[in-house]
Amino acid sequence: MIDTFKIGIAGLGTVGCGVIEILQNHKDMIKARAGREIEIVAVSARSQKDRGIDMSAYDWCEKSAALADHEQIDCVVELMGGDDGPAKTLVQSTLESGKHVVTANKALLAHHGYDFAIIAEQQRAGIGYEAAIAGGIPVVKALREGLAANQITAISGILNGTCNYILSTMEDTGRDFDDVLAEAQSLGYAETPPDLDIDGIDAAHKLCLLSALGFGVKPDFDRLSIEGIRNVTAADIQTAKNKDQVIRLIGKATKEGAVMKPEYIPVSSPLAAIKSAQNAVLISADPVGDIFLTGAGAGRGPTASAVVADIIDLARGNIRPVFGISALNLK
Repeated sequence: MIDTFKIGIAGLGTVGCGVIEILQNHKDMIKARAGREIEIVAVSARSQKDRGIDMSAYDWCEKSAALADHEQIDCVVELMGGDDGPAKTLVQSTLESGKHVVTANKALLAHHGYDFAIIAEQQRAGIGYEAAIAGGIPVVKALREGLAANQITAISGILNGTCNYILSTMEDTGRDFDDVLAEAQSLGYAETPPDLDIDGIDAAHKLCLLSALGFGVKPDFDRLSIEGIRNVTAADIQTAKNKDQVIRLIGKATKEGAVMKPEYIPVSSPLAAIKSAQNAVLISADPVGDIFLTGAGAGRGPTASAVVADIIDLARGNIRPVFGISALNLK
């Protein structure tokens, strides 16, 4: 094993800068855990504007694709987003060159994850994507490693903080959907336009990956049934309350398929207690039983934390099948 694990970062937004801060501020701790130093050697973004972080020691690449060909880089961290275009080109080129990839891009993996997994196995490269599913919640590691001895029977969860913020705030205040959506946008919880969130697409990308991990199937986004929350009214919320229930956008996956839709769930369910922008995943498995994971599903700190954890894993030499089993065996 070489002394230093060298990385390039594509995308210097909130998460990208968070990753750099962790690697700069916790260098000794990370070296101890990885077993060797992790060094950023190059970065790429749309502009070289001041981001409040010293990046003078890093090579600047005008085009993100240049990171895949950079002679010193062992691993490319893709944080640009998008299910095609530059992100797809960069990840595919990086894997084809035999280098590792860490990404937070759930849309990219939901649409192209199987093809990437095939290339990764051929090139003996790793793909880390803990940050792509539920922010700081280590659900990929739970399914792929911690529960490797178990038969997964069902996975359900709250996988979009924007939708959960809107629904739980409507529940607490009695306000209408449009009013709470506008508040969520003003607080930075929801994008403008908010379609990917409120129409269930973002959460469905994550459910697609969970289904692949849990049931050994190829990630196939087009097979999912998806319904968002834009038609949930204050009257619906009150109806739920009258029945000792709440409404949450719930993703459910079994070996038969996966569905994302708003559901009435009893207040006794652990998912009913999830408020604001939190995420949660409930895994049912044999023989362990039910495992419930909850925490921050997005944001600078939680997402960057998950990205760096994957970098450390790859620096240790821990290369695992992308979806838990060989891509050739995915159904």
